[in-house]
This record gives sequence, structure tokens and C-alpha cells, in this order.
Amino acid sequence: MNKLRYVLAFITAKLSVIALKLTGHPATNLPGQLALRICPDFLGRVPKPERIIAVTGTNGKTTLTNLLCDLLELTGEKTVSNRYGSNLASGIVTALLSGCSPLGRQRATVGVIEIDERSAPRVFPRMTPQLLVITNLFRDSIMRNAHPAYIADLLSRYIPASVRLLVNADDLISCRVAPQCEREYFGIGPMPGDTVECVNLINDMRICPICHGTLRYDYRRYHHIGRAVCTSCGFSSPEYDYAGSEVDFDKMTMRVSDKGGSAVYGLLNDSVFNCYNLLCAVAVMRSLGFEHERIAALAAQCRIVATRHESVKAGDVTLVMQMAKEKNALACSRAFDYVAGREGEKEIVLMMNCLGDVKHWSENVSWLYDCDFEFLNKPDIRCIVATGARALDYRLRLLLAGVAEEKIICVEDEMEAVSRLPFVKGDQVYLFYGTDSLVFAQKVRARIEALAREAAEK
Repeated sequence: MNKLRYVLAFITAKLSVIALKLTGHPATNLPGQLALRICPDFLGRVPKPERIIAVTGTNGKTTLTNLLCDLLELTGEKTVSNRYGSNLASGIVTALLSGCSPLGRQRATVGVIEIDERSAPRVFPRMTPQLLVITNLFRDSIMRNAHPAYIADLLSRYIPASVRLLVNADDLISCRVAPQCEREYFGIGPMPGDTVECVNLINDMRICPICHGTLRYDYRRYHHIGRAVCTSCGFSSPEYDYAGSEVDFDKMTMRVSDKGGSAVYGLLNDSVFNCYNLLCAVAVMRSLGFEHERIAALAAQCRIVATRHESVKAGDVTLVMQMAKEKNALACSRAFDYVAGREGEKEIVLMMNCLGDVKHWSENVSWLYDCDFEFLNKPDIRCIVATGARALDYRLRLLLAGVAEEKIICVEDEMEAVSRLPFVKGDQVYLFYGTDSLVFAQKVRARIEALAREAAEK
């Protein structure tokens, strides 16, 4: 009976993929949902590639997954992956199905699978990766992943002991996950802009996890990311197996070193979090046996996935699409900090709205007060357009951050809101949007481009 259910689920899911493609819809979750509804243990039964590299963590999962896929495909490997971030069990099933022939044989040689942290209890009992990358652990949506200690405990309980880990040594939360597993560490040495004191509202690693003494940071990158030592018991951040160093944002380069050698790599862009994504991708490729020189040549051909960051010329301005996850204080803080640090005059649209929100959900606004909107209180930010269902909440938070009231434009309708941008020649226009509004953000983008062209012709 179980085999019959599996076969029925496989056929139904495969047919749904064809139907979705014919109707112009993305086949990301629905095929997997159908398969799991018919056969609940489908994930455990569906054929998998011989090698599976899994990626989890709070931020950077989708960017890293896409980068690893690009690198592996450039080497000639046939991959399967949930590239678009469908990282629950249904999205993983859909990804694995995409590599299966109509007769059920897995054609891919490598699976690069993004896994939502909270999906560990449903995924790991049915799929055991050879390598699991944990990018970092931070606070996420208060409705799901309220505190990183909760997620760290969840991962520790469900990651199989046979899995080899690659973890961030600069994150004292994620690097201590699943002590039963063998692991290697990656991290970046001192960088331009490092501090000692935390300048962010969120700081979740202040005391030693061993003796509860005070942690002293030798350098800190953002929030609790950095290198620390306990002033009481001597506990400290682990040593790097894969080390980033000599980060140069003028030359856009970083050296990556390990026990087998080193090489200089071109950076993906000038953001700190993408330095970590590049380092982590190099570490994975090195662990698979590739030489530094070859990885560097392959990485030079790769780009950040456009759904996360994209810059285009629109009329007399530069339009930058910047992902900033809704209800994720840290992701938005990192995006705000990055944009605020860039040179030039800026016009900003805040559209990190969950389209499924209802206005009386008080939990949906609490994250705003963990998020560093203070980064947007800068003289070179000409105006900030707050839009969507949470427009008034954004306005209040911006005022509390010290942003001048005359700089804030508040319009609930997104299409109408962007018409209020001044489109001053030479400005950079940043559209901040969340994962829930990827499709809608493209419509808003088209509207901005059209208005920018009109403004340039006047």
C-alpha cells in the first residue's frame, strides 16, 4: 500500500509540474505539497543524488545556495536545488522531483538544498546530507523563530550525528550547534569598519555560554558577529579552518586561506554579508576537493541572485532592488546599514510588507523596534517613502529614529506611493521589499522605471 501511495504521489506531482508550466506558474511548492498529501513519507522515498549539500541558518541561505549551484554547474555537475528559497519540506520535495526522470530515476549528481531552520524535525529524519552549512543564527520573525537559542536547540536535537558541519566561527551561537557532529569553521579576520562595541539594537551574545562571564570582543562586525573571548574562563571563538583576510573594498578582493593554500577572490559586491557568502562557498568547494585557482576562476563568473540585489539604470537615476525580509529585524538592519554606507544621494521606498498581514496583528509591528531604522537617519537620504499596509508603522518608527518629518512620505497604495519620488538626476532609488512580495515588487519596479523615464524626459 505504501509503495502504491508513493507511485500515485510521484505521478500526480510530476503532472502538476507540467500543468503549472503550461499555465505560466512557478513549480516551487505545489507539486511537493500534493506529493506529501498523498504520501506523507514521500521525502524519505524519493530518489536523491549521491551527494547532498544542505544550507540552513537565519540569513544568506538563498544567496549561498544559488552561488553553490552556479559553481558546481560550471564544473559540469548536474544539480538539483530549491533555488528560489522554497525551503520547507514541500519545496525540497519539488526540487528533488525536478531531477527525477518520468520513470523515477534521479539524474542529478549533486543536490544543493536550502532548509528552513524550523523544518529540521520534518526534513532530517528523511534526508541526511553529507554536508550541512549553517550560515548564522539570529532572531527572526517573532511568530516563528523568536530567538536564536530556540532554533539552535532545535537544530542540535535533529541534525544526525553522521552529518559533517561547516559553521561560522564568528557566530558563537551557530558554531556551537549539534556538538555531536564533526565540523569545520569559516570566518573573516579584521576588516575595515570593524568595531568593539555593538552599535545595533539586537545583541544576543553578551555573556559566555560556558560560565556566564562577560565576553570581550576583539572585533565585532555587526550584532554578535565577531571574535570574542570570555574574561572569566577564557572561552573564545574557535580557530578558522577557512579564513578570509585582506578584504579590500576598493579593489573588491578578499584572500581565502586554508591548510592547503590560499588565493585572492573577487568579491560579489561590497557588502559584509556577501563576503561571508563567498567565503562559505569557497570553503564548500575546497571541501569537495577543488583547487583555489579553479574556484577563483569559476567564482568570477558568478553573480548574486537578482531576487536579492539588483541594480539597473532607469532614466536619470539608478534603481536598486534590495531584499530586506519582512518581520526580520536583523535582515532589514543589515540592508539599511549597507545602503546608508554607500556614497551619493538616495531616495528610498520601504515596502517590506507581508501581503498576508491583517492590520490588527500586533505581533507584526514589534520587530520594527528591534530593527536599526537609525541607519536611515542620514543627510544623503533625500526622502523615504513608506508604503503598504504598515506605512504608518514605518512612519512612526522613522520618527523615533530621528528622521526629519519632512523627509517621510506616507502613502498606503504602493503604485501611488512611488509616484511621489522626486527622481533627482544622479540619485540612487532603493526599493526595499520582502520575500512575500517578490512578484509584486517586480510590478512596482516597472512603475518606478516608467516614472523615472518620464521624469528624465521633462
